[in-house]
Amino acid sequence: MKTYFDCIPCFVRQTLDAARMSTDDPTVQERILRDVLRLASEMRLSDSPPAMAKQIHARLRELTGNTDPYATVKKRFNRLALEMLPELRDKIANDTDPLQAAVRLSIAGNIIDFGPKGNTTEQDARDTIAHALDAPLHGDMDAFRRATDEAEDILYLCDNAGEIVFDRLLVEQLGAARVTVAVRGAPVINDASMEDAQAAGLTALTKVISNGSDAPGTLLDDCSEAFHQHFHTADLIIAKGQGNFETLSEEPANVFFLFKVKCPVIAAHAHAPLGAQVLLQGHRGLSPKVTLV
Repeated sequence: MKTYFDCIPCFVRQTLDAARMSTDDPTVQERILRDVLRLASEMRLSDSPPAMAKQIHARLRELTGNTDPYATVKKRFNRLALEMLPELRDKIANDTDPLQAAVRLSIAGNIIDFGPKGNTTEQDARDTIAHALDAPLHGDMDAFRRATDEAEDILYLCDNAGEIVFDRLLVEQLGAARVTVAVRGAPVINDASMEDAQAAGLTALTKVISNGSDAPGTLLDDCSEAFHQHFHTADLIIAKGQGNFETLSEEPANVFFLFKVKCPVIAAHAHAPLGAQVLLQGHRGLSPKVTLV
């Protein structure tokens, strides 16, 4: 049975981050931290990190009275990504393989994640994006290309704010008319919600739906019936970020996972080094044989 002991320090840091964003009073911050640590001590460590994070952040919102502690951070990274969009669109247009370039930039955008790493800066994002087209891509691009060529109905599961702007580049390459984009049903950490999809211009480009859940991943048991209909009828699912990988990697669906490896647990599970750009296909993505592109 898998356990996620290594995730506990991350949850403690997230708690402190959210507490500090909500209040300057250290006494209140300490009370929030103690309360969440008590909650964490009662959780099953065999649950996926998004399942545990869902409970913790629901409690944080209750304690602080702040429904979206990361709202300012999300808006800042959305603006940064939108500033970069015209230049990156030109890079894709001038690349010999525009689809692969869009995949690489979309995965590079996954660096904007305040779940496993709370100190991501704008310069971190710029540096990662700048090197995205040259960095190794761990996965089977040819299989992804075949799958997208054959699919008529693609469900694209977004991850974080800011990053969602780079997802737009890939949606444009796939053909917006056949793509449905899904975002979180309510704010959690810096995950993308409907407001972020609007800011990224996705709602004007293609159909965007809510998954009905406030988990930083895709916990199918927690998602809406409407989302389930899309999930189970799509020809192809593209799932961004570690949270979606952690919650869907064992689902028997036609899914490709796109993410940057940010923790040792995922590195071992995905058979890729820390920091790698990863493109993995469903259960086959868990094979130790990984192709570098």
